[in-house]
Amino acid sequence: MALGVVPRARRRVRGTAPARSAEDWWWDRLAPSGSGYHLLQSDSMLLVLPTPGPARARAQRRAARRGRRLRPPGSRPAEAKAKPRTSSAPAPQQGPDPGWGDRIPLEILLRIFGLLVEANGPMPFLGRAARVCRRWHEAASQPALWHTLTLSPPLAGRPAKGGAKAEKKLLASLEWLIPNRFSQLQRLTLIHWKSQLHPVLKLVSESCPRLTFLKLSDCHGVTPNTLIMLAKACPQLHSLDVQHSMVESTAVVSFLEEAGPRMRKLWLTYSSQTTAILGALLGSCCPQLQVLEVSTGINHNITPLQLPVEALQKGCPQLQVLRLLNLMWLPRPSGRAATPGPGFPSLEELCLASSTCNFVSNEVLDRLLHGSPNLRLLDLRGCARITPAGLHDLPCQELEQLHLGLYGMSDRLTLAKEGSPLLTQKWCHTLRELDLSGQGFSEKDLEQALAAFSGTPEGSHPALCSLNLRGTQVTPSTVSSVISSCPGLLYLNLESCRCLPRGLKRAYRGPGEVQWCLEQLLTSLASVS
Repeated sequence: MALGVVPRARRRVRGTAPARSAEDWWWDRLAPSGSGYHLLQSDSMLLVLPTPGPARARAQRRAARRGRRLRPPGSRPAEAKAKPRTSSAPAPQQGPDPGWGDRIPLEILLRIFGLLVEANGPMPFLGRAARVCRRWHEAASQPALWHTLTLSPPLAGRPAKGGAKAEKKLLASLEWLIPNRFSQLQRLTLIHWKSQLHPVLKLVSESCPRLTFLKLSDCHGVTPNTLIMLAKACPQLHSLDVQHSMVESTAVVSFLEEAGPRMRKLWLTYSSQTTAILGALLGSCCPQLQVLEVSTGINHNITPLQLPVEALQKGCPQLQVLRLLNLMWLPRPSGRAATPGPGFPSLEELCLASSTCNFVSNEVLDRLLHGSPNLRLLDLRGCARITPAGLHDLPCQELEQLHLGLYGMSDRLTLAKEGSPLLTQKWCHTLRELDLSGQGFSEKDLEQALAAFSGTPEGSHPALCSLNLRGTQVTPSTVSSVISSCPGLLYLNLESCRCLPRGLKRAYRGPGEVQWCLEQLLTSLASVS
């Protein structure tokens, strides 16, 4: 018997209609008792080896083969002559087995595909699923699954000639895909389109009337006609993200004038042309705007942005999220006799984070937030002019996230030594995230501030789950007390804390690491005492 290697689940045997796996079939056929074969299994193949059987059985088989060779042609052995002929059992009908994929109802398959698309997006899963069988192709072709899509030409970042060819090749596929698959497209992101952006957006405007969100990242050639065409053809389009793309300000202004009454979200990159766009917003062209984000691009603009706070409050009264990220901006002076603006009554998030010192002071913060009682997130990283007293006077009573970190700038500033208890005493029952990294509060001041989390009513625990004390003067006893009082603490940053023992000055993530830190702190305190 020669040595044979049988790849698992690849070889098919005639006359079988296995309802089980190929591995089970090979095991049953090739390994009955006394079969004379020995099987070695691995993860990828079956190894079939002859096993030594009884010597008598081998001799009988040898004799039988020798007799067949010596028998004259046409003769049969006596056993075969005497044996009555029996009718063979009818062979089972071999019909094509559609497989389990074809037996799943289309509605169930659509729900399964929908969950996968929701988690990972439609590509590349739907493209691969369409090749499995006809039922899967039918399910993957449903336009309802193609509601969110990101398109980026291959060879992005390569020389311009190769990129243009890749864009044309992808455009040729999109000319069929967009009308046949994307009729219910709602969210579209285009990345790295340089030369064929207008034809793509023209196809979208012709076949995607349900589009609600459009993001252009690192795209060139966005003209006023292109965006106006989209605004007219997509009546549900209410969100536009043109950050890090070369877009003319006239194109954005024209788009806002056409789609302004229904606009909800707008993302911009600050440049010399941003003033014209903000002027359109101040003129109340987007009264329903809820999210406004302006950030710096790769090439940092050193020209300060002058923002008339009160005019923005009148032009966008429904604003819920305002982000001015890493900007050097100046609020336009309000004047002595100027009346306070209406505020942002619906504002829930204000982010003024910056990597450099800015001009945000207590007075500017009050102008922004004096009418915002529903604020939940306040990010003032880099705003070194803000004091605890100014924060304490804000009208919001249920703040959940407060970020006051000073990263890489605390050595050049004169920081407040006292006042941190004003923050925790006001918001200890609602704060989930607190960032005090780089602040100059004294040991005693921090002890009083963090003690507020231990004074919650009996039977309730603070909501604090993230605490950043990097570079502060916090002591071991204070840290151990706050960990014991906040069982839901999942993140604790103690890097560069000079008052802590060596080996504990690091970031702790997860309840296990936080509890380990508590044990080490208690051990060090016991050894010192």
